[in-house]
Amino acid sequence: MNAVGLRRGLVRAGGLWTRVDVVQRTGSTNSDLVARAAEGALKEGAVLVAEEQTAARGRLDRRWTAPARSGLFFSVLLRPAEVPVARWGWLPLLTGVAVATGLSRAAGVDTALKWPNDLLVTVGGEERKAGGILAERAGDDGVVIGVGINVSLRDDELPVPTAGSLALAGAVSTDRDPLLRGVLRSLEDWYGRWRAVGGDPGESGLQETYAAGCATLGRMVRAELPGDRELVGEAVAVDGDGRLVLATGEGVQEPVGAGDIVHVRPAGGAR
Repeated sequence: MNAVGLRRGLVRAGGLWTRVDVVQRTGSTNSDLVARAAEGALKEGAVLVAEEQTAARGRLDRRWTAPARSGLFFSVLLRPAEVPVARWGWLPLLTGVAVATGLSRAAGVDTALKWPNDLLVTVGGEERKAGGILAERAGDDGVVIGVGINVSLRDDELPVPTAGSLALAGAVSTDRDPLLRGVLRSLEDWYGRWRAVGGDPGESGLQETYAAGCATLGRMVRAELPGDRELVGEAVAVDGDGRLVLATGEGVQEPVGAGDIVHVRPAGGAR
């Protein structure tokens, strides 16, 4: 990836992005950026991009693996001082919306989001996961958000059969530089809207836009919760705190804020 070209296209006076660094290989861009932020030397808007990650992590401490130069692997540092900390939980969902929007424009691929922030594409008529997002606190005033997106992987390079890539989904472009610029510009736009209204998901349009692009809503799902608990129900809404609301067979609506979500079948399908 062309670091000079990325900086020229993204770093500008008054913009969110303040620096863009590209490394050939690292363990985890998230871990690196969290450590640098702890040293107090980074401004908001720092972006770290890796051609290859050897110890990348996803949600629930899952490993994320991909061949070198086969995808977009990057992390950003945000410091949303104007937003109450109680609303920071929207940042991973906001990033999901921004990534989906940016890739739809830059790659010409239809994307959807599996709650909370897995990026789905369609390959051979079935949903496949092509990307994920991980947010981590960086000190008292910062959040580092990591994004991993499979771009050019072929079938024989996929880590699991349920994975996908932009190429397999028929992307019109797999040139990673313009894809990354498109995603980061989209993230800057959504983050600016959300921050300008104090992180209000309704007023910023984030809650509505997320719900419109969320493939989980309207589906029967199984929520695998902390403490070895399970909850099965229809995903009916995303509430003001970004939680997934499930309508259970007992007629109760329960919000889920953490855990793993498994799409069981479409709502209204055979039981």
